[in-house]
Order: sequence, then structure tokens, then C-alpha cells
Amino acid sequence: MKEFNRLFIILAMFIVLLAVGAIGYSFLLDVSLIDGLYMTIITISTVGYGEVGVMSDQAKFFTMAVIFLGVGTAGYTFTSIVVALIEGGIKDIWRNRKMDRKIADLSNHYILCGAGETGEVVVEQFINKGYQFVVIENNEDVANQLIKRNILTIVGDATEENVLKQANISSAKGLISALSKDVDNVYTVLSARQLNSGLYIISRAIDKSSPSKLKKAGANNTISTNEIGGRRMATLMMRPSVISFLDVITHVGDREYDLEDIIVRKGAPMSNQTLKELRIPELIGLIVLAIRKRGEKEIFFNPHSETMIEVGDILMVLGTQAQVNELRKIALDDGERLAEFYE
Repeated sequence: MKEFNRLFIILAMFIVLLAVGAIGYSFLLDVSLIDGLYMTIITISTVGYGEVGVMSDQAKFFTMAVIFLGVGTAGYTFTSIVVALIEGGIKDIWRNRKMDRKIADLSNHYILCGAGETGEVVVEQFINKGYQFVVIENNEDVANQLIKRNILTIVGDATEENVLKQANISSAKGLISALSKDVDNVYTVLSARQLNSGLYIISRAIDKSSPSKLKKAGANNTISTNEIGGRRMATLMMRPSVISFLDVITHVGDREYDLEDIIVRKGAPMSNQTLKELRIPELIGLIVLAIRKRGEKEIFFNPHSETMIEVGDILMVLGTQAQVNELRKIALDDGERLAEFYE
């Protein structure tokens, strides 16, 4: 985008120079605009063709000004175009323009702010799940690597409202702020909440005092990567078998199991039946770890076989992606998540 703006300014300056020269010669030599443009071009290019009119002193001074201004401008313009073509700049410009149009057409997508070590993991998860998302990254080298992978990416500062608007935040349904500084995450969350009041926001928190600040700014949830990492290392030392189980449900070590939530939608064949009647483990192979009843915040782990499954209930299940997809069909769950299910 910066390269496009630079070339646009250069070309605009060159066109203005041609226009001023054409008008100036037309007035000074009393010739047509075509002849004036002709005089301007042969003067800038220094080809030495004859003049189209009688050169007065004013016309000579004007010609000297056009030479001093025009030769440098024309040379810089054509050099910039050649360099852009050689380095693939034109190709990148059109690719970025195409990417901007794709971003503008998105709806119900996710926005990731920051593609550092934490954000990189988020990107891979979104790709694996097939989610539509946009990355905002301030580091041009990192952003270009993402663009080369055809990942929708905006080079910019996520704390700025115009950058968030460029990511089509008004039509987004979720945002993850994974920036390296708490103050930047606070500004990003605050701006995002003002631009989209219904947005579900998760933010990275570094300092211990940050979660409360981020939630006041508008974050729905916060994640402390330092705290999670520390607890995991301690547990790995004290209870390695627990970590082995966590590796299964968090995809560490290339395991094939997914821990997913499935919402029972209206009209689902599995509604108004007990877990015993549904026989999910026997027929599908999934393990139902917990249930959250609609309208309740409490999660019931290891639900009883007589638990009635109703519309709006959320089932936390463990199994392969194919098994999860099979249960989603029975639950009529299209994967869309409304804000009410996260509160």
C-alpha cells in the first residue's frame, strides 16, 4: 500500500508537470494545447526537435524552468516504475489491492491483531479449521510472509481505528489481540469495542494487573500466556500423565483429537432426548465431557446418562474431526457462535 501511494504521487507530479507545461507554452507561444504538450515533452526529453512557435524571452525562461523541473521529475518517475517492475512492486501492488477488496467483502470473520509467536499459533489453528480471518501486523517482514501464503493481512498498527476499519471490523464477529505490550492490547480492545459493540474480544495479558484493565476496556476474556506456560511446566514436572492427556485435547504432538463445543439448534433430531437414549459414545465414538445448559453459566462435567438434551444446550465433546462433524449434523450446528453463548 505504501509503494502504491508513492508511485501514485510520483505519477501525479509528472502529469501535473505536463499539464502546466502544455498550458504555459500554449499561452506564451499562442499555440494549441496539443502543440504546447508537444513542446513540453520535447523539452523534458531533451530530444532537440524544433520549436512550434517564436520563442520570446518569457518562453525561454519558462523553458529553462521546465528543463530544471522536468528532467529530474521525468527521470525519477520512469526509474521508479522500472524498479517497481523489476522488484515485483507492481505485482505486489495489485495483489494488495485485490486483498483489500477481499477483506471488504468479508462478514462474520475473525481479526487477529499481532502475528508474533502467539499469533502464529492462532493463524495455524484458524487455517486448520477453515475460518475466515484477517491479520493485522505492524512488522512488514512478518506481514509479507503471511501475504505470500495468501493470508489476508493488513500492514499497520492495530491500535489505530482506521486500521481496524480497514479490517472490516464492523462486520466481524471476533477479535484476538495478541500484541506484545499490554498497553497496546488495551488500546486495541478499547478501539475495537467502540467500533463494534457486539464483537467477541479475547486479549493477551502479560502483567498480573492487566486482565482487569482489559476487561474494563471491553474484552470478553483474557489469556495470560506466561501464567498458562508456567502452570503447564509445573504440572509436567509433578504430573506428567496429566500433561499427556492435555496434549491429546490441545493438539500438542500432532494428535488427531479435537475438543469442541456443539450447540443443539432448534429442530435438531437429538433434542428432548437423554444422553442414554442418544448413545453418542457407542454410535459416534465421541466422549461427552461436559454440558452447559442454555441460559446458565455453570458447566456440568461428566454429565449423568439421564441428563436431558434440549435446544440451546452446549455439549463439550472429545473426538476426531470426522466424529465432531457427524454430531454437528445431528445437532444442526453450523458452527456459528452468537455472543449469548459466550456470556
